[in-house]
Amino acid sequence: MGTVVDVRFAGMTVQITAGRFHAADGVEDWRCLYHLVSAYFPTGSLSAGIALVDEMGRLAVGNEREHLNVDLRHAGVTVSLSRRDISLARRISAAARALGIPADPTAVQLINITLDALSTDVLSFWQALLGYQLIGDDYLADPARRGPGFGLQSMEAARPHRNRVHLDIAVPHDQAEDRIAAALAAGGRVISDAHAPMWWVLADAEGNEACIATWVGRE
Repeated sequence: MGTVVDVRFAGMTVQITAGRFHAADGVEDWRCLYHLVSAYFPTGSLSAGIALVDEMGRLAVGNEREHLNVDLRHAGVTVSLSRRDISLARRISAAARALGIPADPTAVQLINITLDALSTDVLSFWQALLGYQLIGDDYLADPARRGPGFGLQSMEAARPHRNRVHLDIAVPHDQAEDRIAAALAAGGRVISDAHAPMWWVLADAEGNEACIATWVGRE
């Protein structure tokens, strides 16, 4: 595949699909998680992580920097691109290899908190409470990108006998079945797989629900 990041249609920029990103060569370290692509590099030390982050700062040019988000910890570096940029992903992976730092694609995930609501009017309360920014009509994001996203799921009628807040956990598409199996082994159950592999609905022993999601089927 080529290095095309997005295409232009009628003056608008449209992000490439997750399938096209994963079909490209040289992006094996990366996984699509909803709107992001992420990679994790276990550095083993803060100094090694700083060296990798320095390289990424040098590699990202122009508006690429606007889409590059880095979480530096002692054990490793998590990198997320808010645009499915094949070229930049390849360059970051190459820089990590040059520094002798491997990637662990199984270690990335994205967590959203989802509230079942009868009206989007309640979103203003949660925006004020969290100090988040509104994206679209039903989603809030942490402007500092430290916390999980917060979204609304529309209900036509109240459902008093189920929880109305649940977690949506986006995982690498090749890790979903293992994550579900681990949850089942820990006492959970599958409530619905009607939309799999886009998402599965699971619940704990008391009926509290969560979803495991992948990019597959979202294109």
